[in-house]
Amino acid sequence: MKIFNLFAFSISLFFLTGHLSGHCQIPCGIYDDASRLKQMLEDCATVKKSSTNIIILSNKSDAESRQQLVRWVQNKEEHAENIISTSCDYFLTQRVKPSQEDYKKRLADHHAVILLAMKAKQSCNAQVALDLRNAIEALIPYYD
Repeated sequence: MKIFNLFAFSISLFFLTGHLSGHCQIPCGIYDDASRLKQMLEDCATVKKSSTNIIILSNKSDAESRQQLVRWVQNKEEHAENIISTSCDYFLTQRVKPSQEDYKKRLADHHAVILLAMKAKQSCNAQVALDLRNAIEALIPYYD
């Protein structure tokens, strides 16, 4: 019975805490900036593909197309939010430091990514997705 109670408690804790972050804020000193940037670029590609499919499906009125439209909208929102979360919860809280000589530029560049990801959530404009990709790519030299 104790094992069941522990299991039930663990499951309850998981659902009460919601989505668990992929990185700690101790700081642990274990960073993989390249993989985070790669994931952000993949999320950006998904935002672009989702936008394209939303535009295509918005001209259709059958139930299946409408259902797929909703799924693509949700998908775009999720991946744009992943970019925002990674920018804020990983880079801005742990990798961008006031002691860096180019601190203000780094802040501005990371903020540009966050703003463009927000704009990507608000529209299906292909140029916004392209600008977002360029803004993410502009971060790469900071972490080479």
